[in-house]
Amino acid sequence: MTGLVPSKVFFTRGVGIHREKLASFELALRDARIARYNLVEVSSIMPPECEIISMDEGVGMLKAGQILHTVLSQNGSKEDGRLVSAAIGCAIPQDRTKHGYISEHHEFGMSEEKIGEYAEDLAAEMLASTLGIEYDLDAGYDEVRDIFKIDGRIVNTQHIAVAAKSGSSGKWTTVVAAAVLIIE
Repeated sequence: MTGLVPSKVFFTRGVGIHREKLASFELALRDARIARYNLVEVSSIMPPECEIISMDEGVGMLKAGQILHTVLSQNGSKEDGRLVSAAIGCAIPQDRTKHGYISEHHEFGMSEEKIGEYAEDLAAEMLASTLGIEYDLDAGYDEVRDIFKIDGRIVNTQHIAVAAKSGSSGKWTTVVAAAVLIIE
């Protein structure tokens, strides 16, 4: 029996603000254009030969109520001025017949740029370890990134990230970042 293997993936992000936590999450999903679907969270494997497509193309392939497999990162707060962030990172091997990795990370106080780089590096580290690339786990991320480039076995790393500060009105601010896997 063959399992369901996604053939396409798109990345998205969103922010929602509301006095209720759940409504804030819903608004973040709407902003990310994935609120109309039944989201099933999955772990971190980027399927072999999975094509990365634009959000517009991906959303155009979907029907309301459809079950979607997602790697989802979310974070929220209603604390005045609290910076909330979420990111998805992706690393794809040069040999596209092999799987890659998708990572998710959420944090307080981390900028959009920093959390995006962190998630991207995390995915690259997971892939590097399966490819047998040796590196110092305590090395800074820029040093590790140089090792991945020198080795030449990782051809594509990328991320999508979002960060927002919660307001002073006592409303929840929720951020989401997602990799949406499409099974055709």
